Amino acid sequence: MRIGELARLANCTTDTIRFYEKEGLLPEANRTDANYRNYNESHIDRLRFIRNCRALDMTHDEVRTLLRAADEHASNCGAVNALVDEHIEHVNARIDELLQLRDQLVVLRQRCTGEQRVDECEIMHGLSSMETPPAGAKSSHLG
Repeated sequence: MRIGELARLANCTTDTIRFYEKEGLLPEANRTDANYRNYNESHIDRLRFIRNCRALDMTHDEVRTLLRAADEHASNCGAVNALVDEHIEHVNARIDELLQLRDQLVVLRQRCTGEQRVDECEIMHGLSSMETPPAGAKSSHLG
């Protein structure tokens, strides 16, 4: 099958397929005499696997690790379990960060209770007076 058919079956774009090939996640397809990519069922399965991992917000390195376990026919799934446990911890940390972000936004929103001129808006004042976090850090309080 050609790349467009694979994209349709995997519910993605042809650019996504090319990207995963370039990243080494999806093996390149054989070429026809006319130099078109010729994909098979194994490409569909692998692409769906990759896309499902990405839908779970797994990094390319995590996906590579899982694919390697499958490709090498690992004797047990201990490494898979460990990877998913670690990913769950990462998701929990992100949830905590998002909850803190929500709390900050709620506090900020509560500063302005009505419609007024923008230069008198307490949200705008709060955004101007908040302590700016260092690069890469998350802000945890309003000024």
